[in-house]
Amino acid sequence: MDEESGSGRLGTPTRQLNDYEIRVRSLSDRLVAAQRPLRILDAVKWDHAFERAFFAAGCREQPPVTRAYYEARPLSFNPVDKTEEFAALERDIRRQLGALDAPGRLMSRMCREYCDVIHMLTLRGTPEFSRWAARLYGTTQDIRGRTNQKLEGRKRFASPEPSLRIWSAPSDCRRHSTEKTLNAQEAVDTLAARLQTYFHSSVRVRVQLSDGIIADAAAGCDYIKIRGSARFTPREVRLLEVHEGWVHLGTTLNGHSQPVCTFLSKGPPSSTVTQEGLAVLTEFAAAASFPARVRRLTDRVHAIALAENGADFREVYRFFEQQGYEYRDSYKQATRIFRGSLPDGCGPFTKDLSYWKGYLELCEFCRRAYHDKQTKKLPLLFCGKTNLADMPALEELVEQRLVAPPRFLPPPFADSKAIKRWIGDLDEVAEPTASKPSRRARA
Repeated sequence: MDEESGSGRLGTPTRQLNDYEIRVRSLSDRLVAAQRPLRILDAVKWDHAFERAFFAAGCREQPPVTRAYYEARPLSFNPVDKTEEFAALERDIRRQLGALDAPGRLMSRMCREYCDVIHMLTLRGTPEFSRWAARLYGTTQDIRGRTNQKLEGRKRFASPEPSLRIWSAPSDCRRHSTEKTLNAQEAVDTLAARLQTYFHSSVRVRVQLSDGIIADAAAGCDYIKIRGSARFTPREVRLLEVHEGWVHLGTTLNGHSQPVCTFLSKGPPSSTVTQEGLAVLTEFAAAASFPARVRRLTDRVHAIALAENGADFREVYRFFEQQGYEYRDSYKQATRIFRGSLPDGCGPFTKDLSYWKGYLELCEFCRRAYHDKQTKKLPLLFCGKTNLADMPALEELVEQRLVAPPRFLPPPFADSKAIKRWIGDLDEVAEPTASKPSRRARA
């Protein structure tokens, strides 16, 4: 990368850092190292034996998940020691940078949020786990009444041939067939080729098979895992390219490229909400989404609402079956709702709200930027694992050259004219208000 952006090889500054920047970088690196063992999804996942037991019982009994199951799977860190490590780091941040320092404020908040994550993980298999998940990721109350109002707009963005087509998908993705013609290895090969072109030769991106994930795909630091038993349509592979590659992998690499604020390479749950919402928004802007994808995300919100109201695993499983999901897919979707919790109705793990919650928040943010003629600041969302609430601070840090602009930026956000076009279209599908008529009405 060129010197203007402040970083060359990932995480290696191309200019001499001053004493203040060195302190920020040192504290930032400590934060990244401290959070490394906090693998939330790994800590809450269910063993494959539970799926076999559930179907062996004819789906008449709950999966045999108990508090003892989680206790037998110890965390990869000592909760007491790790909490003290974050507390000590926060004290050092305040002592070395001061209470009003912008990077210090961001890192201090992250330290406290990581402590909340630790506390939540110690409560796996209890009703308190769900309450702490709600505190970190939110509840359906956060988006109640807003999702249905946006449905027509989402359908328009996700339609097979949307009027808004900023960036055309590869020709093999434009087929409308829902037949899953690609096996996992074929998906791996296709994604690897496309993402290597997207990230160019400066970064080696790995796409690999894995049997240890619940989702069809998951992004890491410089890799994407594909579930070995999964099959895909060409459009689903395109979706993974945009969602997991352009956004999740891209923001991780952009965070690693930061010369000073390396803490942007990782993010707590509040960043997860923004990042998942950003990925969904980018799907729409790149015309990579499709109706079945929209429906799946919305069904997860409804399932979480059921679990919040006391539904147990079997009731949520039946909900997905009633929506037309294949029986193993119904199990997988229900598992996402109850991982970390118990199947007997003691509450959901609300992480899957992040997609719509983050998307709705970003829609409002983008519309405000559009009307305030501030769309040039939107690419900052990709400079790392950002949190929408931190955008004013990030703007300040970019001006001070403490944060570098994103190294990898999805095409819909790289063209200022394109940004205005798709946000303008987004503005038209927002719910009408008396104070702000649509563009067509104004015309």
